Parts: sequence; C-alpha cells; structure tokens
Amino acid sequence: MSDDIHTYSGGLGVLAGDTLRASVDLNIPMVAITLVSRKGYFRQELTQDGRQLEHPQEWNPSELMEALPTEVQVKIQNRNVKIRPWFHKIESITGGELPILFLDTDVEDNTEEDREITSFLYG
Repeated sequence: MSDDIHTYSGGLGVLAGDTLRASVDLNIPMVAITLVSRKGYFRQELTQDGRQLEHPQEWNPSELMEALPTEVQVKIQNRNVKIRPWFHKIESITGGELPILFLDTDVEDNTEEDREITSFLYG
C-alpha cells in the first residue's frame, strides 16, 4: 500500500501487510477489509517535563481511494450506524492485483460520535 495510508502501527500490522503483499505477488485471490483510520495512529512527542503529546497523522481517503456508491447499516449499542466502503487496489510487479475495502463511519447521517468510530487506528 501507500505510506500515506495510516492503517497500522507495529508488528501485527506489518505482518498483515506482508501477508497481503505475498498473496498479490503469488496471484492468490483474496480481498482485504480494514478500517479507514482518517486520523491514523499518532506521532508522539515528549515535552521537556516528560509529558506525552499526541499528534494525529490525518489523511484524506478521497485522495488515495475510490468511494464506492453503497452503504450498509449495522446496529451498535441499539443505534443504526451507516458504513460506507472505499476501494483501493494493490498491484504487484508480477501482475497480481488485490482489492482492499476500507470501511468508514464518517457518513453524513451518523451522529458525531458514530462518525468517529473508524477515525483512529487505536480508539
């Protein structure tokens, strides 16, 4: 994928990415599903007195993906929450392609709280 898409932080994310890259290189058919973490994880800064400051690594999915013209609704704590998918594709030098669906709750009809569900990599 692109370094501009902040969908992981740490070893398990790297491992998942390696699995996807290997499958596309070997032309193994699969589809990946993840979340649109618009605010990513965060860049950490430590102040002189040792306090941690967190700076979100924001990115805009519309600059890197295609919005798909569909929505689904799921029930979360007795609320209907709309989710829309974004489409991105990994292409391999061997000719393989791997579609990735990014799920996003930042949908106009959702409450502000629900729009934030998929905003951060680790909520």
